[in-house]
Amino acid sequence: MIKYGVVGTGYFGAELARYLKKNDGAEITTVYDPENAVEVAKELGARVADSLDDLVSSPEVDCVIVATPNYLHKEPVIKAAQHKKHVFCEKPIALSYEDCREMVDACKENNVTFMAGHIMNFFNGVHHAKELINNGVIGDVLYCHTARNGWEEVQPSVSWKKIREKSGGHLYHHIHELDCVQFIMGGTPETVTMTGGNVAHQGEGFGDEDDMIFVNMEFSNNRFAICEWGSAYRWGEHYVLIQGTKGAIKIDMYDCGGTLKVNGKETHFLVHETQEEDDDRTRIYHSTEMDGAIAYGKPGKRTPLWLSSVIDKEMRFLHEIMEGKTASAEFDKLLTGEAALEAIATADACTLSINEDRKVKLSEVMK
Repeated sequence: MIKYGVVGTGYFGAELARYLKKNDGAEITTVYDPENAVEVAKELGARVADSLDDLVSSPEVDCVIVATPNYLHKEPVIKAAQHKKHVFCEKPIALSYEDCREMVDACKENNVTFMAGHIMNFFNGVHHAKELINNGVIGDVLYCHTARNGWEEVQPSVSWKKIREKSGGHLYHHIHELDCVQFIMGGTPETVTMTGGNVAHQGEGFGDEDDMIFVNMEFSNNRFAICEWGSAYRWGEHYVLIQGTKGAIKIDMYDCGGTLKVNGKETHFLVHETQEEDDDRTRIYHSTEMDGAIAYGKPGKRTPLWLSSVIDKEMRFLHEIMEGKTASAEFDKLLTGEAALEAIATADACTLSINEDRKVKLSEVMK
């Protein structure tokens, strides 16, 4: 039996726990959340910890799930590692390279797994695209273009996700696409340039994040990527486009579906596990449930079909690792925190670029 403790059970943490518990040999023993723990603990049959220290020091916890707001990840990860607990931490791992480096090092020094919640790694469409690339179907990858944007109206309250100090803004909170590009390209870019600003969401009813940002990434061997995010786009899009010397791949999350184009011919594949899940995601993007490519999950709310399926897959993978299963080589960096560290390094370089209005080398951050 692998015993899990969960830190942060407001929305996503509760869902992670629910799907983790579905696995044979998995038990949620302890939860900690100053506001939302009691009800979730009752549902899961878990004990409510008195404090973070209580949870991470408990002999009834083998692995700690960290699903607090972004700016509150560092302390539980490091304390869990110091108590020899394995760690799963939601993205972004941290809001600075220095903090992320400290977290990765703590887990390494204590010889514990440190898995990042980069959930796009578990999309059927991402795996299929990577397989096509590895098999040379589209030739050498030259360029990636990602977009995750839409229009956001005034919300009933300002979510912490819109406060740069707490979420890191779109660049950090939606680091999935940046991580996906680096997964496809095989590592970090050599240089980055970021432009943008808060162009349409200023005032009391909004946070302080930039609502329109553009990142230009330059990789070795004359390869490039452009990533764009924001909530100031009246024409919403969400996709990863991969251009190669022989063909191209598009993973579209907005009108959900994957397309391979080679020699002028198109073939299609699923982004998620079933057509029903792809259709569910398309429906959500075309309804009123999304604002600026963000779904505002709240305590007690359940994740939609497509996301539930991916969480189920991700938590099953984590549990199998805890039981001793060996992952394929492509997941190595995901289980040491190194992939998360590389993503944060690029995000920090982008932040430096826009703040100082210049092109930034990744070597300036990854010292």
